[in-house]
Amino acid sequence: MAEDVTASRGWLLVRLEGPDGVRHGAVAPGVRDRVALLDHAEPLALLSPGALAEQAAEADEAIEGVDPETLRPPAPWRLLVPVEFPEVWCAGVTYERSRDARVEESRTEARDAYELVYEAERPELFLKDAGGRRTVGQDASVGIRSDSAWSVPEPELGLVLGEDGALLGATVGNDVSSRDIEGENPLYLPQAKVYAGACAVGPAVLVPDDWDEPFPIEVTIRGADGKTHKEHGMVGEIVIE
Repeated sequence: MAEDVTASRGWLLVRLEGPDGVRHGAVAPGVRDRVALLDHAEPLALLSPGALAEQAAEADEAIEGVDPETLRPPAPWRLLVPVEFPEVWCAGVTYERSRDARVEESRTEARDAYELVYEAERPELFLKDAGGRRTVGQDASVGIRSDSAWSVPEPELGLVLGEDGALLGATVGNDVSSRDIEGENPLYLPQAKVYAGACAVGPAVLVPDDWDEPFPIEVTIRGADGKTHKEHGMVGEIVIE
């Protein structure tokens, strides 16, 4: 098993469905096999510094036997999207490899658009979902367009923002994309990116102890057969301007 890179970074917020309905849960740093069930129902308040630890200390119920790697709880509990996001926005062409891939895949003379946006002050932003209608959580199936011949997963680092853009937490997501549709024409981006089940988020939101401290990120893509298809390791630093 890989080293738990979040063990010393902060608490995790999860959202689960079980016999008594939907509950929020807290996972302590370094104790990934147990979820404290919280009575607090407002997730954004739980993402304030120290809130998860405080609520977990007062919790009377907990789920034991949680998979420490995936945070998957034992039956009958199941993980949901960790926060019911009112909106999910994505930023494209944010690193050189992404820019180069978009330029190579483009089948039009609009290749300069990808080159220009990478250096531009204004980033490429697009609305991925609103009201949670297209977003799925852990163990749920993503959507694939029937008119696309090349659909891919895109692992992403996600940020949970509060009022006035306040940084509350970090999570992971899958920006499912129809690469061939986007490559045909950049104006087809909404069709390539926005459709039922085209956004996956979770299983948890991390509340780091220190946002200024860079942290390692490990990405592993496994197929339905459980085999590992791709692994990446990097050190990330979150900068919001």
